[in-house]
Amino acid sequence: MRARYNGVADWYAARSTNWAEDNREDLLALLGPGEGRLCLDLGCGTGNYFAMIKETGRRVFGLDRSSDQLRFARTKGDVPLVESDAARLPFAAESFDDVLALWISTDLDDFAGTLREIRRVLRPDGLFYFYGVHPCFNGPHVEYQEDGGRLAHPTYRQSGWHQPSAWWAGDGIRGTVGMRHTPLAEFLNAFFAAGFVLEHAVEPGDGPVPGALAVRARLSSGVPR
Repeated sequence: MRARYNGVADWYAARSTNWAEDNREDLLALLGPGEGRLCLDLGCGTGNYFAMIKETGRRVFGLDRSSDQLRFARTKGDVPLVESDAARLPFAAESFDDVLALWISTDLDDFAGTLREIRRVLRPDGLFYFYGVHPCFNGPHVEYQEDGGRLAHPTYRQSGWHQPSAWWAGDGIRGTVGMRHTPLAEFLNAFFAAGFVLEHAVEPGDGPVPGALAVRARLSSGVPR
């Protein structure tokens, strides 16, 4: 996986200052208490969520592919950090109680492979928390409407990296670092194929059409590692 945020980390850090706080209520509800549990913040970026994860009682370990992003993460407290590809995690099997992936699905070359690695590094009673782009109502195929609606273009079924489109206006994430799309069926099947059981799902936010999807998943005892 290429480190797409190298060279734009300062731009991203300036834009994302309040994003974690905007997601506070929904994320804390998803995570629940986790006193003493070791949590991998997979794709931690600038480390904006470290303090919030610690609020739940969890210990945090951060990983990101971008060394430029990790410059900022190092300023967010005493959190161990490692630079690595999410689809090739540099950890032994059963290293973590929890894995949290925040807003990274559209940055990954191999979403299914990343979920397989997450399963490998989770302990038998481990939990995986996904909080990110809604496969249906957010992504490179979506055009935002003035009334809060979302127009899904025919490119919805196009899995993978998308070429810039006319509706990618401005200097946002899509126009700056690009965006990969994982259609809903591919998204769900990646969980099932990796051996996860979906426990809970929510579409965070109070807008008329959700832009995010959050999922809590548990390891299935019937699928070998």
